[in-house]
Amino acid sequence: MPILPPPPVGSFVSDNAAGVSPEVMEALAAANVGTAMAYGDDDWTRRAQARLREVFDGPVHSYFCWGGTGANVVGLASVLRPWQAVLTAASAHIVVDECGAPARFTGSTIVPIPTDDGRLSPDLLTPWLQWQGSEHHPQPAVVSITQSTEMGTLYSVDEIGALCDAAHAAGMLVHLDGARIANALVATGSDLPTMVRDTGVDLMTLGLTKDGAMFGETVVFVTATRDGAPLDAEARFVRKQAGQLVSKSRFVAAQVLALLEDDLWLANARHANLMAARLARSVEAIPGVRLADEPQVNSVFVHLPSAAIAPLQQWSFFWDWDLTVDLVRWMTSFATTDEDVQRFAAGVSAVLAGHA
Repeated sequence: MPILPPPPVGSFVSDNAAGVSPEVMEALAAANVGTAMAYGDDDWTRRAQARLREVFDGPVHSYFCWGGTGANVVGLASVLRPWQAVLTAASAHIVVDECGAPARFTGSTIVPIPTDDGRLSPDLLTPWLQWQGSEHHPQPAVVSITQSTEMGTLYSVDEIGALCDAAHAAGMLVHLDGARIANALVATGSDLPTMVRDTGVDLMTLGLTKDGAMFGETVVFVTATRDGAPLDAEARFVRKQAGQLVSKSRFVAAQVLALLEDDLWLANARHANLMAARLARSVEAIPGVRLADEPQVNSVFVHLPSAAIAPLQQWSFFWDWDLTVDLVRWMTSFATTDEDVQRFAAGVSAVLAGHA
């Protein structure tokens, strides 16, 4: 076993492993003064909802939830019936990493569509449209996309618009899982009105936990109505039944306000993306390391010698991605430092030298 340097203080296992932005901690402390009405009937929640309307530049309706899986469930269950189906990429979080929660709580069928890079296209939707109108098949009703995807790839604004056009033409809604939407926005130089509202996305999960929040994600209904009724007509009932109604809502709202203040959420995401790029540059020349692709956001996918993966994980843990091709994933965050990157690269170099 080679002699290894000290592991980095910040791990590369996940952006969920990072702590909380100092500004968010300050906001939580400020909200922790006095009493406030529960279940969202408080000034903090009202101010955060108003701020979200400003950020989206439109009359969106927002609902705070405990976490990302819960937010996806609340959004989807609010617009689906049990005989309907969600079309999504096979690698999507709602397929792979939510323990079947969307299928359980909606009663609907989640259709995983194989893709090369985690992205859907209008052509990939077409074969499933033949189910429409047949009582023998679940009825495609929602297209769910992830931005950025689980594979670290991005949709362009035009690609999202094309998907929305195709979905709407087929009578379907579009849901966007935005757990890492901030990383996508800074990577593409876009904003929420352009990427979400103007493209035609109907509802989304706005993620902030991976971007410096302690907890809490937001379901945002962008489209106002469907068939003459509010699109979010059932959301508050679904949220309560699904156990996602936060009683002390001000503590989610305070985090939303803090992260949106002066675009802190975008600054955090920009830093995370930058650290991923630096990590890629720091390891790409190490013998035995092969980048799967150039990082687009805050994820670095790397092929390593199979014998080196476990020793590296023992030294500084990270998740493997596909061991059939020796592919692993390293994630950066708003809290990743240059020293973390340098230490990790040094450890990779040392371990791989010992397995040359």
